[in-house]
Amino acid sequence: MSQTVRRILYHHRTQGKAVEGVHIRGVTDALRAEGVSVDIISLPGADPYATPKAMSPTRQATPLMKIISSLPEPLFELAEVGYNLVAGWRIWQYLRQHPDVGFIYERYSLFMFAPVWIARLRGVPIILEVNDSATVFRVRALSMGWLAMAIERWVFRKANGLVFVSGVFRDRVGSVHGDMAPAIVTPNAANISKFSFTAEQRAMARARWDLDGHVVCGYLGAFVPWHAIDRFVYQIADHLAAAPHLKLLLVGDGATFPTVEAFVKEHHLERQVILTGRVAHDDVPGLLAAMDMAVLPSAGDYTSPVKLFEFMACSVPPVAPDFEPIREVLAEGETGWMFKANDLDAAVATVLERSRDPKELARVGAAARAYIAAERQWRNNILQLLQFHGQLVEPTAQ
Repeated sequence: MSQTVRRILYHHRTQGKAVEGVHIRGVTDALRAEGVSVDIISLPGADPYATPKAMSPTRQATPLMKIISSLPEPLFELAEVGYNLVAGWRIWQYLRQHPDVGFIYERYSLFMFAPVWIARLRGVPIILEVNDSATVFRVRALSMGWLAMAIERWVFRKANGLVFVSGVFRDRVGSVHGDMAPAIVTPNAANISKFSFTAEQRAMARARWDLDGHVVCGYLGAFVPWHAIDRFVYQIADHLAAAPHLKLLLVGDGATFPTVEAFVKEHHLERQVILTGRVAHDDVPGLLAAMDMAVLPSAGDYTSPVKLFEFMACSVPPVAPDFEPIREVLAEGETGWMFKANDLDAAVATVLERSRDPKELARVGAAARAYIAAERQWRNNILQLLQFHGQLVEPTAQ
């Protein structure tokens, strides 16, 4: 399919950092590897390929973004609406200069309508990747929800196609908006080549963090309330003395990191709870190499956690909540284990139980990596995307 699509415009209004940057690079790199030229239009200064100084979810990519993000919600949303003028002008100019573009691939953002409108005016197909919606709960509550909903309903109907990260998300949005453009479900992914390590690298990583002789349960991601790593640490703390074989290796930072760090010091858990703080994404595979298993204490009930796939790609079997998007990609007892969502007691019990069987951890980890290698690399995602594009434009070509 890449033989018929030579150029794609990737448009996004994110800051290109943390998980969103991982996703953008994953899709873009996979397309380029298939011989497709990909041009990116984004917020000025939001380069997902820049050195990840903005990998922290609590830092803004540019000073301007820091100012805009601090605005009261109504003004912040007006700024989002106003950005259509900037995005629209840039996309219009791009399309004039690149008549060979096969289609526009946009990471959908609330209040964004100009790309769909311009694509329709210019007769260029546009596919929206949907990771957010006015129909779902938001930590930063909407002030103009009615406007966000109206714009979203229009763009979801007028786009040529939609890509959702989970089936439950697609169904939830569809139940609110009714008729929408054709849609596919594409969970997140990870590249095996970036999550491979030798026995020597594992030994070095474990020595670096004083993990030798222990079973290591890791966490990778933001220290934010909705991921609940802080509450997981508080919940498991009283059980660690009875599990001297177990160490936690927690990678990342965020709003709750200082309180977790203070808690660990106050309860003298430093030998069993290792906090690395924020690291560059290129350092992540080395830290994953030191882990025997991993925990996701919580996740969105409609999202597809990138970290889940990175754990699995690195042969690290995950313990994750049984939300529907996770059940779509995780086979219980085969590529990982699940606990009842929002039940941290169950999460702690599962981690403690599984930590006592290193051979089973290795078996399940190997199966998880094999699954990612066969079905859930970024190349799998973009081949599905290119096939989807072909199906969308085929009736027009006949």
